[in-house]
Amino acid sequence: MTYTEASMDALRQSGDDLADAVVATLFERGEVGKFNTLMRYVSTAGAPLPEGLPDVAREYLQKTSVPPAWVDWAEMEKARLFFIDNNVHISTALSFASMPACYVVPHVAKLLSATHGLNYPSKRMAETGQFTVYLMQPDAFEAGSRFIPSAQKVRLLHASIRHHLKREDKWDTETLDVPICQEDMIGGQMFFSLLVLDSLHRLNIHMSNEGAEAYFYAWRVVGAILGVDQDAVPKTLEEARHFLDLYMLRHMGPSDEGVNLTRQLIDLYEEVVPGTFFDPIVSALIRYLIGDTCADWLHVPRTAWDNVAKVVPTLLGVLENVEDRSPVAAWALDRLGHLTSVFELSSLTRGRVMHYAIPEQLKKDFGITGSVPRSHRWTPPASTLTS
Repeated sequence: MTYTEASMDALRQSGDDLADAVVATLFERGEVGKFNTLMRYVSTAGAPLPEGLPDVAREYLQKTSVPPAWVDWAEMEKARLFFIDNNVHISTALSFASMPACYVVPHVAKLLSATHGLNYPSKRMAETGQFTVYLMQPDAFEAGSRFIPSAQKVRLLHASIRHHLKREDKWDTETLDVPICQEDMIGGQMFFSLLVLDSLHRLNIHMSNEGAEAYFYAWRVVGAILGVDQDAVPKTLEEARHFLDLYMLRHMGPSDEGVNLTRQLIDLYEEVVPGTFFDPIVSALIRYLIGDTCADWLHVPRTAWDNVAKVVPTLLGVLENVEDRSPVAAWALDRLGHLTSVFELSSLTRGRVMHYAIPEQLKKDFGITGSVPRSHRWTPPASTLTS
């Protein structure tokens, strides 16, 4: 599929009709509080739905309880094995590349600020980490798994934000079109798939084309479950590259919200890293993975560790070579990666299971009345555009 300014503009006109209708009905009938309370008991696929759940929610949960019929399960298994082999590297890419990339899109940063900090600053990171771990379990789509219920709730969370912004007139639809529109949902899918693969490559992680394509495919499945239009979403890595390049050129730029969210992210991981000596490596990795221009927009500090970060790919390359040559070393490194990821997720979630509730209201100071003017947006050098 070829993406153009016109086709991207068209994707800004639509959200998610199914989820939007469910959320609108819940608010209309005053059933959001009841829904949130009862949905805390809906945490595993295939479990009986609680008595008293609003009919519209029950119908939605039943309709979205199974993955798309077109899913290639052999490809999903390849994706799972790819994740197991690279879990700590993928976590690094999600934390220090994908999330900052979201913050570099001003209207997305503003949207994320709507739910950031309601419970604690790491809420979004904790939810993303938990969601990814659920996705990459061997039984992710079977009875008893936690992924499907989480995806169903996330989809309604997105719809609720659209609902609040429209109802409370806090979104400039003339300039920004539909909040959390199809273009932004596909953009998010690219941040968590293609951008992760780009970051692994930048970190000098050995990966096969087959493994990379499977990981990208898994996020295509996620997008379908979250309400992404499958007629518009990139089907190949080449199409994904075209979409992401155009999306970023259309929207990326500096914002106060992006700066604040990045500061929260850095503070969070500096708390996770033991002691204080290694704290600067957090900023250095973000700067290395997203580049100086974006890092400067987000006010990522420059530190003496910036040069150290450039050595990380070499060190990881050495470890990858050891892993490739020794099955015992491969097992040990995979196990260490798993334990590291578990520790990181535990730190982010504070040992709790994250619940994706529909917010009954957004932050009082939340509202968007405009976007980054075209004339103020960053334009890369001509050599970059043509290379």
